Amino acid sequence: MAYQKLGRNSSQRKALFRDLVTDLFINERIQTTEAKAKEVRSIAEKMITLAKRGDLHARRQAAAFVRREQAGDQEVLQKLFSELATRYSERPGGYTRILKLGPRRGDAAPMVYLELVDQA
Repeated sequence: MAYQKLGRNSSQRKALFRDLVTDLFINERIQTTEAKAKEVRSIAEKMITLAKRGDLHARRQAAAFVRREQAGDQEVLQKLFSELATRYSERPGGYTRILKLGPRRGDAAPMVYLELVDQA
């Protein structure tokens, strides 16, 4: 499977993805670079698919990925498995969208919004 390294080693990249996915589920919209958004999108969609499955094994798999340093990691799991799973229960996929914003001022990196579709 091909992926972008994003100038980080594997542990830094995994931590970045965990943080971005957790923030996406909390806020339902994050602003990031286009390259990061394209990598995080697939992970977020897999997490929502786990939530739709809803069994104990799926919950433990999601809990293993959600950022633990944050005080409200149980609230994130609760939101993922109750609110988001019911919101996307009839949807077969495509839970996120990427909206382009334009270049970042400092280094001209292409910036985007990564957001969940059908926001509340």
